[in-house]
Formats: sequence, structure tokens, C-alpha cells
Amino acid sequence: MSDPYERSAEYLDIMIADAWRPLAPALADVLTGVKAKTGAVVDLGAGSGRGVRVICDALPRTPVLAVEPSVAMRAVLLARLHDDPELRRRVTVTAGDCASFDWPDGVRAVVALNMLGHLPPPQRRALWARAARHLAPGGALVVNVAPPFEPTTVERVRMAHATIGLSEYEGWASARPSGTDEITWHMEYRTLRQGSPLTQASVEYRWWVAPEEALATEAAEAGLSFRPAGDPDLGLRVLTRVGGNNPAY
Repeated sequence: MSDPYERSAEYLDIMIADAWRPLAPALADVLTGVKAKTGAVVDLGAGSGRGVRVICDALPRTPVLAVEPSVAMRAVLLARLHDDPELRRRVTVTAGDCASFDWPDGVRAVVALNMLGHLPPPQRRALWARAARHLAPGGALVVNVAPPFEPTTVERVRMAHATIGLSEYEGWASARPSGTDEITWHMEYRTLRQGSPLTQASVEYRWWVAPEEALATEAAEAGLSFRPAGDPDLGLRVLTRVGGNNPAY
């Protein structure tokens, strides 16, 4: 399977840093409200590990399973973990995705941020079903939703910018409809020095879209409630087993 992050991993961690500033405390609030007190936390699509750090800070002593299919992103993730003795002790990295990963039973929480769109509808439904089956009583699945919710054109826009030393790094995004329920994102990344490009990379990847009502219906069919949490602009949603010992969100 091709890995689009092979070309963009150099940029991704610094490009998402600003987005994680409000997201990190919001995720921590959700996790500390989960009623399940035992079991591991699974971070699906752990990427460079920003979410892993939030999980470890919010839930001390809880083991974390970081699942990431991209070799390039695992390199960044492992570097982050190795430099922190506490993370190195508590976090186990697995090369896989939500379909191939061997889920443990009695999971305290599952975090799946910025990755729902990577899943075709059958795999998305499988995620709901697996969470319903493997969550501990009172456990929760945490996802986020963001537009577009239907196939539409997204005009090219600069999504992030950072300066490190003498170099500037920037990321641009655009999208076009590519199916009845999907779009194709086109991502461009550049390194500049005094305004002149030094290096650049571009990647495209498929992204499946669905109205939030459809996601809630899918989750309900698997026996999960689908509830908002925190600042609406962040799009956090908490899924818990219907009728179970659920967090009070």
C-alpha cells in the first residue's frame, strides 16, 4: 500500500501544532470524564504522537497503544516517545490501522482524531462495531468531525505556517469531489528561505465524507450513542455504549 505521508512527514508535525493548542485541553477534559478506570487507551492513527502525549498527561499510569500505519509517521512518533522516559515506559507502538489492529478487550478509551475520513463507509461502520465490542463498561470512543460533510470543492488555502531558524514552512490544501461520498485532498508543503522556495512536496489522498446525522445513525446501529463535547468549533464527539455505564457528557 502506498504511503502518502512518506513525502509529507517532514512537515506534518509542525503543520498541526497550532490546531492542537485548543484541541489538547479539550481532549484531556473528555478523557478525564470517562468513567471507566481500568484498561488501556488506544490511539488510532496516532501520527506524530501529539495525541499520545495528551492521553498520557490526562490519564496518569494508563498504558497507551499507539496504532499508526505510516512508516514515516511512526519514525516521528518513536522519536517523540524515546526522548521522554515516561512516554517510553507507557506507550506501545503498533504498525497497523483500525481494521488490522488486534484490539484488546476492556479498552478504557479509544481516540481516533483526524482520521474518520480515511475510512471508506464499510470500514467506518466496522470501527463503530469494534468499539462497541471492545470498550470497557463506561469506556468511550472519541472522534472529531469537520467539514466538508458532502462532496464539494475546497478552494486552495494556506492551512499552516511555521518559522524554524532561517527557514519558513507552510502547508496548503485544496479538494475536489471525486465520488458520491468522497473528495480528494491535494496537499502542498514548502520550505522557504527569505521568501524563495527551497524544497516542496505534494500529496493527494481520498477522504470519505458523510453528514453528521449519518454518522450518528451508523453508530446507533452498532449500539453507540454519538454526542458532542467541548467547544463546537473543535468538532469533538464522544461515543459510548447505549444503556451502558456511560460518561455523563
